[in-house]
Amino acid sequence: MREDYPRDLVGYGNNLPHPHWPGNARLALSFVLNYEEGGERSILDGDPESEANITELHLPPVKGKRSLVAESEFEYGSRSGFWRIMRLFQERNIHFTCWAVGIALERNPEAARAMAEAGHEVASHSWRWIDYIDVPIEVEREHIQRCIETIERLCGERPYGWFTGRYSPNTLSLLVEEGGFVYSSDALNDELPYWVKVDDKPLLMVPYSIDANDVKYTMPPGWSSGEDFFTYLKATFDMLYREGEVAPKMMTVGLHCRWSGRPGRAEALARFMDYAQSHDDVWICKRLEIARHWTEQHPYVDK
Repeated sequence: MREDYPRDLVGYGNNLPHPHWPGNARLALSFVLNYEEGGERSILDGDPESEANITELHLPPVKGKRSLVAESEFEYGSRSGFWRIMRLFQERNIHFTCWAVGIALERNPEAARAMAEAGHEVASHSWRWIDYIDVPIEVEREHIQRCIETIERLCGERPYGWFTGRYSPNTLSLLVEEGGFVYSSDALNDELPYWVKVDDKPLLMVPYSIDANDVKYTMPPGWSSGEDFFTYLKATFDMLYREGEVAPKMMTVGLHCRWSGRPGRAEALARFMDYAQSHDDVWICKRLEIARHWTEQHPYVDK
């Protein structure tokens, strides 16, 4: 067994730190809207094949040609679904964090301005919605800078949070190198934030979730209806709320414009939002708020 094994399979273990959420909340609830439409793999952007693996049609990738069907599915998100989700949050005075693909915002600046004006956090989902695992480091570095510049120009403020999703071995180092990020969410391994050391510098991880996530509308067996999604979100909320009496944690709900923006699914999302708001001692917040709170309550300690 190698002594320099790089993974941490222990985490906090049975010694969970108390987050001391504002107002002594039992649960920090974070809604995340992935804005990807126009940033997916496309022949129009020089990719060798069209997007296929994150659509509901489950068609094989089209090599060397545009997949007009896949493009149309993505377009629903930016043309219609996005605005329906925006209305749901506005009606309830709730704010989300947006994982914004830079080139997608560039192609729909009205959406970028709407989120900024409504007070949502516009964080970065890199420049393209592609797999960065084999992207050269100099290209990924350029993409990070382009995304920062685009969000700052369109929204009036640079992003402080980052989520590539399909990230590379270089991603965290590049974030630390850039120097302006408060947190990364490129982790799926916990229900509380935690610190990592990257190139001898601290970086706060605020873990994301793909279980309480509408991506499962496209991953059978997953959600066959909005009712399935609501039932799972409620069960997750109920468990964490009970545990939060003695050990508060965070819950992340992952959303996508082209999926949860559909009417039948948006209705389920609205029901869950109302259910969460019917409970006391729940802090519904943006991820930057979680990161700043954790940094204050649990600052990095060098080991």
